[in-house]
Amino acid sequence: MMRPEDWIAPAPPGGGGGLLVTPGGYHIDPSRPVDRAVITHGHADHARAGHGHVLATPETIAIMRSRYGDNAAGHFQALPCGAPLAIGDTRLTLHPAGHILGSAMAVVEHRGCRVAVSGDYKRRRDPTCAPFEPVPCDVFVTEATFGLPVFRHPDDAAEVGKLLASLRLFPERAHLVGVYALGKCQRLIRLLREAGYDRPVWLHGALQALCDLYQAHGVALGPLRPVAEAPDRDTLRGEIVLAPPSAAGDRWLRRLPDPRIAMASGWMRVRARARQRNAELPLVISDHADWDELLQTIADMGAPEVWITHGREEALMHAATAAGYRARALALVGRGDEDEEPDLPATGATDGADA
Repeated sequence: MMRPEDWIAPAPPGGGGGLLVTPGGYHIDPSRPVDRAVITHGHADHARAGHGHVLATPETIAIMRSRYGDNAAGHFQALPCGAPLAIGDTRLTLHPAGHILGSAMAVVEHRGCRVAVSGDYKRRRDPTCAPFEPVPCDVFVTEATFGLPVFRHPDDAAEVGKLLASLRLFPERAHLVGVYALGKCQRLIRLLREAGYDRPVWLHGALQALCDLYQAHGVALGPLRPVAEAPDRDTLRGEIVLAPPSAAGDRWLRRLPDPRIAMASGWMRVRARARQRNAELPLVISDHADWDELLQTIADMGAPEVWITHGREEALMHAATAAGYRARALALVGRGDEDEEPDLPATGATDGADA
C-alpha cells in the first residue's frame, strides 16, 4: 500500500511551498505563486496572490479578491464545504475549520487513504464563522501555533468583560484595541454585541472593507463608524476604537484622546509580548486552538498519524507520540504566528496614516 508521504508532502525547495498533492497536481496553501492552489483560508500566510488557479470556499475567494484585487489569481473555483470534487486521481472535500469566515480543512483522498489538512483552526464557538468539523482520517495535518502547555486560553466573554469594565473605570479615555483586520476584528465586535454593548464601534480605515465583507456574508456587526469621520477628538472619549496593531505605535494614535491601549491576541498570555505591544490591557482572545484544544482535536480526528505543519511543533509532537500516535514535524516555511498577520489594506481601503 502506498504511504501517505509518497503522494502528499511538503513541496521541494523552489517548488512553491505548502503541501504538494502529486496525484492531483495541486498545492495546499503554497507560499509562492503556483499553477493550481487549494487555499484553506484568507490570511496572508496561507492565501498568497498570483496563483494561476485557486480553489477555495466562496467566502475565502471573496476575501482574496477584496485584499488583492486583480492580482488575486488568474482563475477562481468556488467549492462549498461538504461538496466532494474529483481532481486528478484524488477526491477533495472542504470542511469548516472554525478559524475565520470561510476557513476550511482540506480533506484529500487517494487510493483508500484520507489525509485531513487543517490549515489554521480553533475549537471554541465563534459567531462569525462555522465551527470546526472533525473528520475521521488516516493522517491529520495540524497547526501548532499555541502548541505549548502554557497556552490555555481563558473564556472569551471574560476577556471582553475586562474591556467593558475598563470603559466604566476610565470613561474619559478612548480605548484603542489592536486587532487583525481579518477575523479578529469582526469576532471581537460580535463578542461585544453579545455582551450587550450597543454603541457604535469606531474603526481605523484599514478595517472597514473587511467588516463590510463580513456583513455582506450575513455576519451582523451593528453600528460602525470610521474614526476619520469623528468631528473632534473628544467625540472618542469613552469609546471603543479598533485598529491594526501597528496603529498603537503610529502617529495615527494622536487622533485619540488619552488612549488606553489594549491588544486582542492569544500571545497576550505572554507578558513580554504585551509589553512589546505597549498594551495596558492585554486581552487573550485567539483564533487558534490552545494546547488542550490541539490535543482534543487530535483525539477527535482519530487518525493514527499526525503531521505538524508549523508553530511549536516539538512539544506537540512529543505529546502526540506519548499518547500513542505516529507524529512528525513538517516545519513548513512561510507560516506566520497569530501576531504576525500583515495588516493588508483591502482594495480601495484608506491607508493607515490617513484613515
